[in-house]
Amino acid sequence: MTGIPDLATVEAMDAADVLRPMRDRFVLPEGLIYLDGNSLGAASSAAYGEIEKAARDEWGQGLIRSWNSAGWFDMPLELGDRIGRLIGAAAGQTVVADTTSINVYKALHAAMGLRPGRNVIVAEGGSFPTDLYVAEGVASTRAGTSILLEGVHAPDIEELIDETVAVVLVNHVNYKSGELRDMAALTKRAHDVGALVVWDLCHTAGALPVELDACNADFAVGCTYKYINGGPGAPAFIYVAERHLAEARQPLSGWWGHARPFAFEQGYAPDAGIRRFQCGTQGILSLRALKGALDIWDDVDMAALRAKSIALTDLFIQLVEAKCAGYGLKLESPRDGTKRGSQVAFAHDNAYEIMQALIERGVIGDFRAPATLRFGFTPLYIGFKDVWQAVEVLEDILRSGAWKDARFAVRAAVT
Repeated sequence: MTGIPDLATVEAMDAADVLRPMRDRFVLPEGLIYLDGNSLGAASSAAYGEIEKAARDEWGQGLIRSWNSAGWFDMPLELGDRIGRLIGAAAGQTVVADTTSINVYKALHAAMGLRPGRNVIVAEGGSFPTDLYVAEGVASTRAGTSILLEGVHAPDIEELIDETVAVVLVNHVNYKSGELRDMAALTKRAHDVGALVVWDLCHTAGALPVELDACNADFAVGCTYKYINGGPGAPAFIYVAERHLAEARQPLSGWWGHARPFAFEQGYAPDAGIRRFQCGTQGILSLRALKGALDIWDDVDMAALRAKSIALTDLFIQLVEAKCAGYGLKLESPRDGTKRGSQVAFAHDNAYEIMQALIERGVIGDFRAPATLRFGFTPLYIGFKDVWQAVEVLEDILRSGAWKDARFAVRAAVT
């Protein structure tokens, strides 16, 4: 794109957008520009409908019978396969269960069990913190295990991967900068020395196409409440490549992972397939909200989604740098859209205050410590005019100094 687009140009871009009709399937407050779908996706009418049906009819009327009659028991597997379409996984390798943190714990233990004699976990120093916290927890249960971090023990993660490494835990898209890793290349690098990889897809699933099977991935985890729009606290998912399922063991041997859960046997016998990566009883109302959210994805062309994502984020960067120059913003995300997820980050010394001022003006992004303004672009409900208007508000806040009001410096519990 050459030149700075005006309002008429971005309106024309919206008119040509093949994904534009998807916006009508979401419930968004009037007059709000929501650029935080990378933290919590918007609600949809389909999700509302599924929750109401599950609560009023299946729970209210079907009661305990609904475990069978409404298919509650197998729902984690069915939804897992539907997520599999979004992440390039053939059926039978993905299950919806628990939280991302719990699934990281399962995956790391399983990977280390498949590589006996190796005692190193490699991860990113700039990883989303829960991944590192969980890795520390795993290491504490396995004597002699150490953790090596990119940015601490070596500049690049590839330099840390050798024959001592059991597993590499890595984010496909960096939660703060939005930088996109080359999944195929990094997986091959690990496999060349006999290591396995756990991919964190929290900022990938529903944001861009993923090809786990084609990249020969081993394990992957991710959440469903961001770009998939499954709702606050929606259950996470875990992927285990079919070639590992027979031997992979996870440490949370709960009854839903048992081969015969309703035989009520004393000893644990894991299910032969991906069901073994479940633990306890899953939250059915949350699963049903996710089912509604996934219904929308049946009509989404992932290539069109990615093309629009790059166009939205390219436009945002161009407009911010043109209209907000001289106000101390510094781009933290890759400039090349093909190397970026569906978010853009700018650094500023007063990032928190600026974001609070934006939120008060109806432009919702978020802040990440110590100094990052983060904006997520969900192509299903964000348009090009939204981008143009958001930058207009940002420019006004910076130019007027409105962010300097003392009330914007008061930190809330969740940022």
